[in-house]
Amino acid sequence: MSIPVHAFAAHEAGGPLTPFEYSLPPLEGDDVDIAVESCGICHSDLSMLDAEWGRTRFPLVPGHEVTGRIIEVGPAVKHLKAGDRVGLGWQAGSCLHCGQCMDGHHNLCRSVRPTIIGRHGGFADRVRAQAAFVCTLPEGLDAASAGPLFCGGITVFSPIVEFGVKPTDRVGVVGIGGLGHLALQFLNAWGCEVTAFTSSASKQDEAVSLGAHKTVSSRDADALKPLAGQFDFLLVTANVSLDWPLYLSLLSPRGRLHVVGAVLEPMAVPVFSLMGGQKSVSSSPVGSPQTIRTMLEFCARHDIRPQVETYPMADVNAALDRLRSGAARYRVVLTR
Repeated sequence: MSIPVHAFAAHEAGGPLTPFEYSLPPLEGDDVDIAVESCGICHSDLSMLDAEWGRTRFPLVPGHEVTGRIIEVGPAVKHLKAGDRVGLGWQAGSCLHCGQCMDGHHNLCRSVRPTIIGRHGGFADRVRAQAAFVCTLPEGLDAASAGPLFCGGITVFSPIVEFGVKPTDRVGVVGIGGLGHLALQFLNAWGCEVTAFTSSASKQDEAVSLGAHKTVSSRDADALKPLAGQFDFLLVTANVSLDWPLYLSLLSPRGRLHVVGAVLEPMAVPVFSLMGGQKSVSSSPVGSPQTIRTMLEFCARHDIRPQVETYPMADVNAALDRLRSGAARYRVVLTR
């Protein structure tokens, strides 16, 4: 017997979300169903709603920062059970047998199944996913605000782990918003000396309260030039083009500039700005399920949580407008 799902969907690019009902087939294999209790709204949801990436199919039910409780598990699932507090992020499944999956890099699987591409997401009362991508919430982690950790959080936590950022490193976070405000908390708890780069003077005091030891204007070249050669790691969370040669000049030898903001324009990076200091430019998507579990434990241990504004699920369009306005501090979460 099919399972009805009550959701909110957009039917055209830029259009409003309206109530939408669809059906799921009976649960089987290694899938699980989650009763959605809250779901964060990410800029990736906006990009999908606006069909910016050319991968949107309508009707679209967005939502990939889900927290809730397991309703039912498939017959092959052994590590989860009904009633477990869990979360689900950008990815809802993979092949589980390719080289990347077997190495623990499920997020890099060529067959990875995003939660809101080709399937319906968490702006609903139920969402389905492969059990390997559903993570149990540790005790002490606030479920109501944890949703954004499953996309925004892991996006900035994963490169800290992947590239071996050390507690002795001097690091910078460029862009203090939905991603950057979490990066500041992670890197401070990691033990680094943290500088916040922000274009908003109003965010400088907030950045310090979130973990920055220093702040600087991200658009003031005269303020940036004296910082040349000082940073081991720069994490760019902004989704706009910057003066890339200037930012590369801020790196120390063997330093890395890592971009997780979805910058749509090509990056102009002169090779000689990298070669002399053996510097690197890189980027990454979210993180593996195991890295997500590590991040959740780290958050519980250090009391790290997103700053959220909450809206009832029925007010989804008002919540989307709030995110689009750029005024949210710092993540928007829908609750049921």
